[in-house]
Amino acid sequence: MLDVFLIKKVLTVLLMPINIVIILLITGLIFKRRKARFSSFNIKSAAIILFVCAFAPISDRLMYSLESSYPVYIQSTKQVDYIVVLGCNHTSTTLLPATSELATCSLQRTVEAFRLYKLHPEARVITSGYAFSDEVSNASKVKEALVLMGIPEQKIIQENFAKDTEEEAQLISPRIQGTTSILVTNANHMPRAISYFLSQHVQPIAAPTGYWVKDINSSKHWGYYVPSSKKLEQTSIAWYEYLGLTVQWIKALIV
Repeated sequence: MLDVFLIKKVLTVLLMPINIVIILLITGLIFKRRKARFSSFNIKSAAIILFVCAFAPISDRLMYSLESSYPVYIQSTKQVDYIVVLGCNHTSTTLLPATSELATCSLQRTVEAFRLYKLHPEARVITSGYAFSDEVSNASKVKEALVLMGIPEQKIIQENFAKDTEEEAQLISPRIQGTTSILVTNANHMPRAISYFLSQHVQPIAAPTGYWVKDINSSKHWGYYVPSSKKLEQTSIAWYEYLGLTVQWIKALIV
């Protein structure tokens, strides 16, 4: 039986900008002698894509259009029942505390969840995320980090089995149905995450975090316009989200 989740991940990786560039370069080299014009086209295309993706003004605009979809969370006067923290990544090791085992995306979400809990100590926290190749789930590792930061263990609920955002929405939504809940994830990921929860007839309050573009209108020095690997990474992350939103839109049309 085909693993749909694995196929989806492999196709997504192949469609990332850097892999498209590599494929174009390899194709250009293979056909360099036999089809010079085709080879030249591929190599030029690779160079253009690489420049565009690593160029800050373009990269920032792509990311900003995602990150500006929802405002930063400000304390609500309403009582909050749940703070839902979507899963990301971590690496388990006995050498480090849980807070240092978290990948940047998970750490950003964990810190935001802690901030929200300080604003709403009446709430319970739901951590989410699968284990994949690690010995413990991301939900468990984030819970461990939150306990280290001071949130009582009994106030935290783990959801260990969701492999992606769609599954997280499907598994968590029945618990938070009819409650006041806050959804924590990275700002670039929030549009897709909210859409999945809305499809389950749940409307959580967005609490975006982990912004790549802090102030798009600030004055820029000349170095800003030099292509960089950091902006290539930023574009890749934004591109991943746009692919996800496209798939989400197509599935909604089919269903």
